[in-house]
Amino acid sequence: AAVRACVRMGFYLGCKVFLIKEGYQGMVDGGENIVEATWSAVSGIMQMGGTVIGSARCKEFRTREGRLRAAYNLVARNITNLCVIGGDGSLTGANLFRQEWEDLLQELVDNGQLTEETRENCRQLNIVGMVGSIDNDFCGTDMTIGTDTALHRILEIVDAISTTAASHQRAFV
Repeated sequence: AAVRACVRMGFYLGCKVFLIKEGYQGMVDGGENIVEATWSAVSGIMQMGGTVIGSARCKEFRTREGRLRAAYNLVARNITNLCVIGGDGSLTGANLFRQEWEDLLQELVDNGQLTEETRENCRQLNIVGMVGSIDNDFCGTDMTIGTDTALHRILEIVDAISTTAASHQRAFV
């Protein structure tokens, strides 16, 4: 639902919206992992739990070299606004990326991978962080994205197994 809302709001505002598959790993790898979103790509995903675009831990993004590759892959598509959905690691990584952004772009210019004009056009990185974790362990929010879905699925399964236990006249643990 969060991915769908971000995409649809982007369209409403007249923005070109991209999906980055597999999170930071997709940002570092680039290529087919960064795809332009379409209306139909996010249709029918409201009832799905988890993320439809994938999620992956990324050791490379924890290094400056990895973040440099990620910055290049974003700037190559003129992406300067990110909506990061995740927990503490994702949001901490996003904050570090934002803090280093100008230096990363300057390094790309110095390496000849980026023109001065492109650096100037993409000089600011804007990030919105959305807390997504089924653990519900993040301060500053009553309930994180994913918690409600996880709890409802647990209740559905408990209700289903309770019916099965009653029909067999047994107790289930």
